Amino acid sequence: MKKTVKKVIKVLFLAAVVCAAAQTSDTAPRPMRTADEGLSDEEFRRGVQSYYRGSFNDAVIRFEKALAYNPASMTIMDWLGKAYYRSGLEGAAIDMWQSAYDEGYGGSLLLNRIEVIRDRRITGVDQETSLKYTESGVFPGTNGNTMIFSQPVSVLPNPDGTVWMLAYGSNVLLLFDINGTVINRITGPINGFDRPVDVIRLNDGRMLVTESAGDRLSLFSENGSFIKYIGKKGRGAGEMIGPQYAAQDSFGNIYVSDFGNCRVDVFDSEGNPLFYFGGRSDSFTGLQGPTGVAVYQDRIFVADGVTGGVYEFDRSGNYVGLLVEEHTFKYPEALKNWGSWLLTCDTNKVISIDADTGATFENSNIGNAPARITSAVPDVNGNLLVTDLVANEMYVMSKMTEVIGGLFVQIESVNAERFPDVTIELRVENRHRQPLVGLRDVNFFVSEGKRPVADLQLTGSAFANKSADVTLIIDRSVESARYREALETAVHELADSMAGQGTLRIISAGKVPVVEFSGDPAAARMFSAASLRNPVSDTVAVDLAVRLAVNELVRGEKKRAIVYMSAGTITDGAFTKYTLSDLSAYMNNNSVSFSLVQLAQRSAADEFDYLCTNTLGSSYFVYRPEGLSAVLKDIIAQPSGLYQLKYRSSLTTDWGTAYLPVEAEVYLLNRSGRDETGYFAPLQ
Repeated sequence: MKKTVKKVIKVLFLAAVVCAAAQTSDTAPRPMRTADEGLSDEEFRRGVQSYYRGSFNDAVIRFEKALAYNPASMTIMDWLGKAYYRSGLEGAAIDMWQSAYDEGYGGSLLLNRIEVIRDRRITGVDQETSLKYTESGVFPGTNGNTMIFSQPVSVLPNPDGTVWMLAYGSNVLLLFDINGTVINRITGPINGFDRPVDVIRLNDGRMLVTESAGDRLSLFSENGSFIKYIGKKGRGAGEMIGPQYAAQDSFGNIYVSDFGNCRVDVFDSEGNPLFYFGGRSDSFTGLQGPTGVAVYQDRIFVADGVTGGVYEFDRSGNYVGLLVEEHTFKYPEALKNWGSWLLTCDTNKVISIDADTGATFENSNIGNAPARITSAVPDVNGNLLVTDLVANEMYVMSKMTEVIGGLFVQIESVNAERFPDVTIELRVENRHRQPLVGLRDVNFFVSEGKRPVADLQLTGSAFANKSADVTLIIDRSVESARYREALETAVHELADSMAGQGTLRIISAGKVPVVEFSGDPAAARMFSAASLRNPVSDTVAVDLAVRLAVNELVRGEKKRAIVYMSAGTITDGAFTKYTLSDLSAYMNNNSVSFSLVQLAQRSAADEFDYLCTNTLGSSYFVYRPEGLSAVLKDIIAQPSGLYQLKYRSSLTTDWGTAYLPVEAEVYLLNRSGRDETGYFAPLQ
């Protein structure tokens, strides 16, 4: 009995000790932080806030201070790398991330970021036409027992990532979103399409459809409303027998391959018949089975399905020569433009043709399964969209490196001012910096500490923005100052083209850059070169002017650009503080393009060409016949992969001192990408 009592007492005693220990653990104060840890945390919090405000230089300073107080923090090292990256110091960013990764931080996500950015710095601009493409997705013609379309034959991509697809078998024109969902269906006019073959976009935005069995063309508005028929069956001018593919030149003339008449029919922009060509002559045996037709630099190219060659003609229909030797192809179909190359399809292959030399390169081969691919077209996201008439599918072809490596996703900002409502902005690109346009809410997944967030909404897509912020940098060199009248003309035209939308800034570039104006573009319509405060100088610090311009633009509109106005020459000391690669990285990493308006008609310095080429900008002559209004149009037309999402957070903020995690994943067909970061809620 005594032994039993002793055992009970011992058990109760041990239980009491455990309970006391548990209570002590729950109520014990947190471990005391050192003074350095407290200072590090405060600098880190302020650095994160500066980063999200676009003050990257301030963020670098604060993260460096935080790291000095707490050198063992891999999170601070990661953020310092991010701030270096957004500041254009990619080398320093990679070194910082590599150090963190070597210490076991970040895993495969950080390693992928390092590899992508390092690869971008080495390879530069991607030569798309010399790359192999493979299937990254497919839009099937059926969904179970439901037919969506039959015998796809031609594709017309849109700048917003959607795509028109023409189905020969089902006589329908379908509009797909980026995920392959049908969002519009057009069956033509009242009596419908009659075996449509090709759809193109005219220079004014209208669409033109060729109908092979109807022996006519159908003209539609940009959104798909029928306007009128063009042409009829016959052998005279404006008459056709089995029209196939179409193209338009810069003058508005429309070229249609007429298979039944073995020729090319020509119409003006309103569909009035002009003439036809392609028959036998002293220098040409004549077209035998014209299929694809394309226009490059107002040179007309026609593929022939019988001879297997591609021929060149001038705008008047005169035979120029053979671009691709006969019997090179088995049966070439559509010819579509791809930069300075032409894309054609040959049974089961996609082949690019150099429009200047006729050299060919096989971009894709879908294998030996029964197939007849008829059209291959590049889209805004760097893919090739390919129609297969026999397999009844439309393929999305991507570069092999993109399929293997996935998407590159970056969370650029987090706004938690109205916490628990949180807004994030993230950028989605491929591995070669090309933005991904057209994503929908179903393509995004956001989580906090690996737990899905509540009420996730896609609230904005920058590719749809119709306004932009523009900063004009005026070269104050002695040479450029001679073109005062041209300068004033350029500023007035660009200010007018903005139509009061966005913010216009003017920076004068001398030994030191000076902000001359910032505000409503309408206020700059009376600009005078005499009002510039920065004096003419023998030395123009182009690098400092560009850095100052980007510093201001990152806080503005999501579409933004620098337009440099110069005679095209540079002075000594133009790039002493920052290299060309640092400047282009700073602009690219903050989505700023660089364009040049030349005040003198001469070749621009190589440095300007480098900046334009590597930031997707362009060069314009101030007195070009069409004026400078196209400068703003080109800026707004540039694709953007920036998206805004909103959600409700369920995390506790610890009075605004807790570092709150957020992760974002993007899925598109067979590709995906991911990023993770953190933020602080407002102090309470």
